[in-house]
Amino acid sequence: MPRKAVDIGVVRELALALPDVEEATSWGATSFKVNGRMFACEAIHSSAEERTLMVRMDTMLRDELLKEEPDVYYLTPHYAPYPALLVRLDRVTRTSLRKLLATSHLFIESRRAAARGKRARRSRSK
Repeated sequence: MPRKAVDIGVVRELALALPDVEEATSWGATSFKVNGRMFACEAIHSSAEERTLMVRMDTMLRDELLKEEPDVYYLTPHYAPYPALLVRLDRVTRTSLRKLLATSHLFIESRRAAARGKRARRSRSK
């Protein structure tokens, strides 16, 4: 039996199943945010292929995924300087996408927690 194609509807279903996620629009495209911070969105830059999702993540993990599955994951020069990975929705499995979105969600939440801790330390030192 052929696998069901992954599209933005599947992305929506998986992203909204994560805690504190809301759907939004960023630069005119569907995006998903956790506590107001974007962790995934439709890639709309002209350098991205059609039907591509951008997810934010640690660059070391990103580089591993690019090496392991270059047919599924890619980067363009526009996205390379950022902690981001491009995902070909036509080629990613639902299971891989679920894990990727959870990883991206955790990445954004950990950055948010680190920033909160840094602000708290600064205010205590004043």
